[in-house]
Amino acid sequence: MRFLFYDSVVEIDKGRYIKGKKSFALSEEFLRRHFTKKAVVPGVIHIEAMAQLLGWLVIYSHDFRVSAVMSLIQGVTVHPRLKPGVTVEIHGEIISTSRRDSLGKAWVTLDGHTIASLERIIYSHVEKVDPQALIERFCYYSGMDRADVLKQAEI
Repeated sequence: MRFLFYDSVVEIDKGRYIKGKKSFALSEEFLRRHFTKKAVVPGVIHIEAMAQLLGWLVIYSHDFRVSAVMSLIQGVTVHPRLKPGVTVEIHGEIISTSRRDSLGKAWVTLDGHTIASLERIIYSHVEKVDPQALIERFCYYSGMDRADVLKQAEI
């Protein structure tokens, strides 16, 4: 089972912004036997999707020299009844970043309406990483071309 809660990165602006997409299908593993009468996407999946996507922006913005570990979230709002069969956009912004940590915010939209948000999310940075392995993983998970990613990275 995969625990990746976004499908692709649509837009990325180093140090500032990321946008991705996620299509919620009825075949998602987290929906299996979870809701017997009406399938609903659990709110925690929205939170994880925002955290994963924004975490990649942090890693990308630091030229794949750090890994981002979510350490705090505040101001969470989640739509209570998102049904499978829709595609949402996931947005994230870095508010501030330093060598040790990054602060950001994120939100999920459906048809232009915000259905989930994180007012504040903090990532601690882990510096003992393999940049090349992170680049490979990022390209694979984001759908972005390796050459395009390497143009932006200062490795």
